[in-house]
Amino acid sequence: MSEANVVQTVKQPWYKVLYIQVLIAILLGAVIGGLFPTFGQNEWVKALGDGFVKLIKMVIAPIIFCTVVSGIAHIRAAAQVGRVAIKALIYFEVMSTFALVIGLVVANLARPGAGFPGKPDAALIASYQNFAKTTNSLDFVMNIIPDSVVGAFAKGDVLEVLLFAILFGFALMSLGDRAKTVRDLVDDVAHAMFGVIAIILRFAPIGAFGAMAYTIAKYGPAALSNLAYLIALFYITCALFVIVVLGVVARVAGFSIFKFLNYIKAELLIVLGASSSEAALPQLMEKMERLGCSKPVVGLVVPTGYSFNLDGTNIYMTLATLFIAQALGVNLSVWEQLVILAVAMLSSKGASGISGAGFTTLVITLSAVRPELVVGISMLLGIDKFMSECRALTNIVGNGVACIVVSWWEGELDRDKLEAGLNQQVDLRDPETAATTG
Repeated sequence: MSEANVVQTVKQPWYKVLYIQVLIAILLGAVIGGLFPTFGQNEWVKALGDGFVKLIKMVIAPIIFCTVVSGIAHIRAAAQVGRVAIKALIYFEVMSTFALVIGLVVANLARPGAGFPGKPDAALIASYQNFAKTTNSLDFVMNIIPDSVVGAFAKGDVLEVLLFAILFGFALMSLGDRAKTVRDLVDDVAHAMFGVIAIILRFAPIGAFGAMAYTIAKYGPAALSNLAYLIALFYITCALFVIVVLGVVARVAGFSIFKFLNYIKAELLIVLGASSSEAALPQLMEKMERLGCSKPVVGLVVPTGYSFNLDGTNIYMTLATLFIAQALGVNLSVWEQLVILAVAMLSSKGASGISGAGFTTLVITLSAVRPELVVGISMLLGIDKFMSECRALTNIVGNGVACIVVSWWEGELDRDKLEAGLNQQVDLRDPETAATTG
């Protein structure tokens, strides 16, 4: 462990710690939104949250590119990259299956949609249904290939950037020592991008306040009371998945899920405030490296996981599908529920990165099993904002655990850094960023 990157934890005043600032901002936003809904629904209040998320998304593509290219280019054997990718995909599919099955089991036992009095409005979901009719697996494969490299970065499409980064990384690897200058440049750009993130994170409390104030002001008491049972059930199911399923996985890999949650508490609060797991993607990648995961594993697993390891989204898919069926009085057979599981496994990946992906993937799944259920998706529109926060939180925890597990599986996990980071014995941040990231 390099002394340059390990500094003793410096105790800061509590009000200067980032995650405490974000927590205070979230609570303050909830109070303001609830007591002063007219003020909370101002467009400029909404813009505070939206603007922060856009600032983060602005640097996601270059960070993913630099991290993946650097990780691959520093590897001498191409076989290692393929091995890591295969292990990551195996892990993703196993965890995705667990999440989908848990959603089905909970929905069958708790029956949240039974006796639901709501009336669906087909007009509200017309755009999602039209998109579902034109979406198939071939479209998904073709959409991974960008029309141009510049276009991939301009759109900020994670999968397109990831594809080009992998190809470019292999190209640098094949050049060997001749590519040293380019590798060093990519590494320097990556450090600069993380410096930009450190600056942006100073505004996280402002973004969290705006997002929470607007959400509570617009959807507040009415939406929460209308479908509170489904919301509570979804949150409890996700919590059980994290504590039980991911907890067991973490224990097998040799670490505590509770210590890991404490380690990424700042990222979780940022995600909660912004309602987007992408808001914490760059910082999560940096933290995973500091926790002892190797750069190649972090560069491949975390960005890929944002498209292929969406545990919270998978739980939502099966739970919401059965909720709609129960609310509309449609009984689904065991076979139909297994078809739901299979279709959701594919559709949750095929629509990743699409605006309204939660609804789009739900429409695709319902259309494949029982098309008459598609109209019921409008019953969830009013509460999706609250559901999306839990999906995002579960997704980021799942991807963090995946990164550690794949590093451990690959034999690329630094146990000393892992123990030190989770036990908070030392601050593993660079001295330049330690004070800014809380």
